[in-house]
Amino acid sequence: MFYLYILYSERTNKYYIGHSEDPWERVMHHNTDDKTTYTAKYRPWKISAVFEAGATRAEALSIERFIKKQKSRNLIEELVDPGFVPTERLAQLVRVPHVRD
Repeated sequence: MFYLYILYSERTNKYYIGHSEDPWERVMHHNTDDKTTYTAKYRPWKISAVFEAGATRAEALSIERFIKKQKSRNLIEELVDPGFVPTERLAQLVRVPHVRD
């Protein structure tokens, strides 16, 4: 299973969206890797939301790209809201409870 995750940097008030088979391990890498990347500039990151996005990397990447192409902070903030139910293009997303924060 591949997951879509949304990270939030409280220090810089920025969101980041990615996909992974293990988003909890992935956020650890975003916060500790020595590489010069977009996420390195805005550390520390915390997981704001995790969704099951599909059985294949291609499905998860497709959803990730769709959300990023919207260029909408409002959409991201809706996805982070626990009461929001994704519809239409995002209907395949299934929220994962925060059991490993």
